[in-house]
Amino acid sequence: MPSSKKIVMLGHFGVGKTSLVRRYVDSAFSEDYLVTLGVQVKSKEVNYKGETIKLIIWDIEGNTSLDLARKSYLMGSQGFVYVFDVTRPETFNHLQSELDFLGTNYSKVPYVLVGNKKDLISSDQIQQQFSDNIFQNTTFTSAKEGENVESFFLDLLTQLI
Repeated sequence: MPSSKKIVMLGHFGVGKTSLVRRYVDSAFSEDYLVTLGVQVKSKEVNYKGETIKLIIWDIEGNTSLDLARKSYLMGSQGFVYVFDVTRPETFNHLQSELDFLGTNYSKVPYVLVGNKKDLISSDQIQQQFSDNIFQNTTFTSAKEGENVESFFLDLLTQLI
């Protein structure tokens, strides 16, 4: 029986959390925007270094701040994916306080930082806009094109094992 790991998707409304999960789990993308109410849970079994691991991915409703997220959704998390939209500054303007919240309240839980919708801006814009140290380990993705979606989940899995 595979071991399981609870991963929680975090971030504002409309940043593409659901699209990233659908792309990763179902290899699918839809242009339709569906608001996540509460939580959607999907799973995917992956083989990592000869071990089968079941990722239980919690796609929770978006909030403007992590301290507004229901604590019951975050309880028992073994990894976080914090997603922001590279085209909407309001989704990353307070990133440091969000990461501080995770560090204070979930210090032993690893996370990855994901800048989604990179297909909507140029590489030069990404380099200019996200040059601050806080974005140093960010994976820039496109759920629409599937770019770097597998890689950030693999990065997180590497931290979990």
